[in-house]
Order: sequence, then structure tokens, then C-alpha cells
Amino acid sequence: MDAVHDAFGEEIDRDVVVRASEYPGGYRSDRHWHGRAQLVYACAGVVKVTADTGSWVVPQHRGVWIPAKTEHQIESSGPVSMRSVYVREDSVDGLPQECGVVAVSPLLRELILGAVDSPKLYEPASRTGRIMDLILDEVRRLPVEPLHLPEPWDPRARQITTALREHPENSTTLEDWGPVVGASPRTLARLFLAETGMTFRHWQRQARLLEGLMRLASGEPVTTVALEVGYENPSAFISMFRRSLGVTPGKYFSTDD
Repeated sequence: MDAVHDAFGEEIDRDVVVRASEYPGGYRSDRHWHGRAQLVYACAGVVKVTADTGSWVVPQHRGVWIPAKTEHQIESSGPVSMRSVYVREDSVDGLPQECGVVAVSPLLRELILGAVDSPKLYEPASRTGRIMDLILDEVRRLPVEPLHLPEPWDPRARQITTALREHPENSTTLEDWGPVVGASPRTLARLFLAETGMTFRHWQRQARLLEGLMRLASGEPVTTVALEVGYENPSAFISMFRRSLGVTPGKYFSTDD
């Protein structure tokens, strides 16, 4: 099915338009694209954004930047409160040109929340106009977080990643995958590094991390999540989580600034 063009805000002659959305658990959008760049901000809950080049998990108080005309799909494991900032491409120099999860500062968070109920066709010199200018300024300096899972293009490697996305606990080695997909372990290792920028083990660890984030966000306890994504015990999962994101799961999902 062809991607749907979601043209929200494109008829409004302003650089920035903000929209609020509420989704139930298990929500999955149609594959779609926007004529403007989009910053998806998760006020509550966790969303996953999937595009041709990979997927990104967006925990609470983070966002994902999606360049204009990028086909993508949004899904959630639990209820999600989401705010989308749509930015006209020619509004400012230095906008990110690739998808990526970004840390949303307390300032940007308050600006986004404050802009939701503002007039869409605001006066540029008004208070709302100044808020939108500040949003643009903050968007240009968004720090990227390591929550991307790139997707290989080769069908043999993609057969493996598809299986691991569905079953992250799968611990099959490249040696065992080789006969299944019709490629030698050396070829598969080369494909993963060349097409994802990650070794196979790194990719698998990242897949488990992102699946773990989704499950934790839906309320599953750490012990259950650790076992479901392939770790022998919660300590090993927490250690991997801390190495990847710098904090424990409990701290990561804390609402404290």
C-alpha cells in the first residue's frame, strides 16, 4: 500500500504548527508522510517510529525528528500522549536531515506544551510568534540519543533482522543463520557492518534495548522484560541498559528533570 500524505498544517502560512494527539495502547498508524519536517514529542508513554532506514523508540520526554517527505509509521505499546511540531523546511537553516531520537529540554517541552492551544494562524510579532521562534531555535540544537535501530537492505541480512525484531530473545549465531538465509557467516558479518554500521552483536543488543524500552513503558517489570528480550537475569539487562543510556531503567523513566 502506498504511503498516505498527511497534509496537516501545510495550508497554514506559518513556519511552525503544533498538534496534540492521544493514542490507545496497541495503536499503529498507516504508513504516511508530511510535507513539513516533524518533531514527535512523547508527553507520556513510548512510541516507535519506523521508516525505510530503520526504527526509533521514543520514550517519555524524548522526541524523534522526521525530515519532510519521509515515509514512516507510528505505533505504541501502551497509551500515548503525543505532541507533533511541524516545521516548514525553508524556515531556518541547520535543521536535521536524518531521522533521530532527540533529548527534549525542559524549555522546549514547555514551549511545545504552551503552543498546542495557541492560534495556528498567529501573528509573527505576537507572543505566540515569539514562542514559535524559540521552538525553531531549540530544534536546531537538539542532542541526538542512541535509540536508532538501522535496517540492512540486503534480503539475507533483513531476513535475520525481521526474525530478531519479532523474537528478540533469539540467540542464534551467524554461523547458524548462514544455512537458513543462504550466506556464509563472514558475508553476513560484512553485510551488517556495511549496511547498518553495527556488528551483528551490536545490532542484536540494540534491538533488545529498544524492545525492552517499549515493554518497560507499557508497565512490565524489569525482571519480566529482561527474560523476554533474551537476558538470563535482570542484572545483566540493567547493566546493558546503563552502558547504553548512562542510567538505570528506573532513572531513565523518572519524571524528574
